[in-house]
Amino acid sequence: MAASDRVVICGAGPSGLTAALFLARQGIEVLVLERGTEIYEDPRAATFHPPTMEMFEASGVTEALHQRGIVARTWQFRDRREGLIVEYDLGVLAGVTRYPYRLQCEQHKLCAILIDKLAQFPNAALRWGAEVVDVTQDARGATAVLADGERVTGAWLLGADGGRSVVRKSCDIGFEGFTYEERFLVITTPHDFEPQGYAFSNYVSDPQEWSALFKVPAKGPPGRWRVVFPVAVEAAEEALLSHENAAARLAGFMPEQAPFEVIHTNLYQVHQRVATRYRQGRVFVSGDAAHVNNPLGSMGMNFGIHDAVSFADLLGQVMLHGAPDTLLDRYDRQRRHIAHQYLQSMTIQNKQVMEERDPEVRRQRQQQMRQTVADRDQLFAFLYRTSMLEGLKAAAEIA
Repeated sequence: MAASDRVVICGAGPSGLTAALFLARQGIEVLVLERGTEIYEDPRAATFHPPTMEMFEASGVTEALHQRGIVARTWQFRDRREGLIVEYDLGVLAGVTRYPYRLQCEQHKLCAILIDKLAQFPNAALRWGAEVVDVTQDARGATAVLADGERVTGAWLLGADGGRSVVRKSCDIGFEGFTYEERFLVITTPHDFEPQGYAFSNYVSDPQEWSALFKVPAKGPPGRWRVVFPVAVEAAEEALLSHENAAARLAGFMPEQAPFEVIHTNLYQVHQRVATRYRQGRVFVSGDAAHVNNPLGSMGMNFGIHDAVSFADLLGQVMLHGAPDTLLDRYDRQRRHIAHQYLQSMTIQNKQVMEERDPEVRRQRQQQMRQTVADRDQLFAFLYRTSMLEGLKAAAEIA
């Protein structure tokens, strides 16, 4: 195919590679440009929700993820002082999804799977070390300008190049929202929290220092655990990332289990932002280029994958089946709406619940959680929403 029939994707993360695979499977030529030279294996997202597994099923990606991942049928909400408040059983969703559970598997493993799948298609290519520094467009196509001056043109271009997206900035698309006044410290440890009663995914509220912890498969049994803590924005990064500080925080969280071994530490600045538009002419944004959020609820990566699937479906209808390109405006309407109404609202609320300081408000919320778990209808409604099924249904209803 000529460049005029090609789709250029900037960024080889989950959203960009997903879009590439779903386009390639339709027979559309796709070129992925990635500024890095290999897959990043640092700790990032590691939870897949039911609808994401459904989307990947036909391509074989879901099966590959299961071969590498850990099934988490329940998740817990805890209080740091009082212990377990409720355990949510995703099995109640069995009537509406083939995957009534979460799957724990690291993001870099998904990227490796997607790259392997893409390699099977002669109409798909991935270029490493291709740093995009600008994007231009005209009535016939969009062009990615690389750091070495090369210009790569396609009929359409998708920016899946992260929260600091060059594509988004080149198109002068706003990124509205806010940045938290604290950072998130992620600690990876081989300590097994399961014997202490923890599920594979847990959220622990506390007015002073909330935490979240979940298990990832790592390189095989027994796997590893990641624990997330909030840290002051003004604290020195070197001190925060030290294994001594990490071990001390874990010991404070569970003093009876000290000492703790620390394998890895990461520090993240956390934002809640959504692009002011997802389409500008022949250029689109998805994933972190379109929205960023705190990780409480494990939704960001999944939402970016859903963006990619929606984009590929609509673009396929335009490129292959004669649909007018105005159909692509639906991508903006659907995905940006639920980014605000579901992704942003739920992740912001999740953090507020975790750090609530008013003891009476905390008590009332915890009582409501217990009532929800005790009522099957309420439990279904809650898990239908938090598993991202409700948001997708809402998006599909937007014309």
